[in-house]
Amino acid sequence: MSSSVSSSSTAANTGASSAITSTGIGSGLNVTAIVADLTTAFGAGTQAQITNQENAADAQVSAFGTFQSALDTLKGTLSAIDTPSTLASYQATVADSTVASASTTTGASVGSYTLSVQNLATAATLTSGAFASGSSVIGTGNLTIGVGSSSAVINVTSSDDTLAGIAAAINSASNNPGVSASVVTAKDGAQLVLTGTSTGASNSITVSQTDGGTSLSALTYTPDGTTNGLTQTIAASDANFEINSLPATSASNVVSGAISGVTLNLAGVSAAGKTTTVTVAPDPSTAATSINSFVTALNGVLSSIQTLTGYNVSTSTAGALQGNATLEAFQSQLNNVLDTVKSSNPGGIQSLSDIGLVADPNTGQLDANSTTLTNALSGSLSSVASLLGGSSGIITQLNSLVTQYTQVGGVLDSVNSGLESTLTNLSKQQTQLNAELATYSATLTTQYNAMDTAVASLKQTETYLTAQFAASAGTSSSSSSSSLSSGTTTS
Repeated sequence: MSSSVSSSSTAANTGASSAITSTGIGSGLNVTAIVADLTTAFGAGTQAQITNQENAADAQVSAFGTFQSALDTLKGTLSAIDTPSTLASYQATVADSTVASASTTTGASVGSYTLSVQNLATAATLTSGAFASGSSVIGTGNLTIGVGSSSAVINVTSSDDTLAGIAAAINSASNNPGVSASVVTAKDGAQLVLTGTSTGASNSITVSQTDGGTSLSALTYTPDGTTNGLTQTIAASDANFEINSLPATSASNVVSGAISGVTLNLAGVSAAGKTTTVTVAPDPSTAATSINSFVTALNGVLSSIQTLTGYNVSTSTAGALQGNATLEAFQSQLNNVLDTVKSSNPGGIQSLSDIGLVADPNTGQLDANSTTLTNALSGSLSSVASLLGGSSGIITQLNSLVTQYTQVGGVLDSVNSGLESTLTNLSKQQTQLNAELATYSATLTTQYNAMDTAVASLKQTETYLTAQFAASAGTSSSSSSSSLSSGTTTS
């Protein structure tokens, strides 16, 4: 009996091992789920730490990006007001706009000037005689066209020997010296018109036939020529005008230098004996626009700092950079710059409050009083420019501060490099944790599978023994019944 049980038990173990092909079959347990839960629990603490640190670092990277964007916007407004000559700009006006218009450049100063224009600068124009049409054949050969000291040879072939073809050849010449050609059709026929592209007496036009032929003689012109085919209908000339009764000339109708820092655009001839007035005055409107743009951008920076470092009571959430030393340092430096007082500045313009820029006690942002600003700009634009610009100007200091933070290799670059390094290290920690959890999971799976196999074997043995005992009991009962029925007894 003992021998039979032993061999059956061995068979049961073998059968159990070969029967189990999926975890949990032997024990009835969901081994996969158990292992997964235990593995998650095993790594939960470390995983939570890594996840929290990654989320915090990502939030800070995004927050510093927002802050840098606000600083970049602010920096873009500073160049218009950090130089006194730029902020203290001027505008030039001409009383009679039919005579001229004016604009200012660097070096303009307040003043009033009289202007009279005797004649405008003109470009030379040459016109041919009349032909039947633009397709009329003129001839072939070489035309040398000169404008001032420049010239070019135009080779006219049979493919472009018509009036229109010659005009096209002149216009398309790569070395065109400064002539525009066109065909104008009037009552008496089609005419070739050559117009200089530059005004001024030195830009007169000459045209000669230089191949020894005569077929293109109808299109030649020299100032002293007696057989010209072209007629000069407009001579090249300089503009003649007077500034404060002082005679001046210009090859162009756009005149720079006649009045320091002013460009005149001559448009017409003055009436006989008449002058008009050119006025150069401060331009407070441009300065006001630049300053208001600066205030808007600065408030954007202040708002971003408040959001990133503050606490939202309604949502019970803190800003991603609450208590951040970098932003605290910037705000401290910013406040020092904005509180600058230049006691030696002229005109009583010594601080931002003197030009209407005052911090709101509730929001901390700058409020711009338009009346105070306008009065300051109109009354002493140069003093405002001195307060804001120059070597010690408020905007100059602010520009230096912002540059310190936003430039390549600056403060924010260093901060972002540190955050990126943190994220890289956390990624490595995550990889290590994943490997550790994979090993832990595999170990648990092996142990549970071994348990599962053992349980299956025990169940097989139990089943076998139960069957054996049941069979033995049945045989014993059968023998007793047979002896009783035959009347045989044993004493």
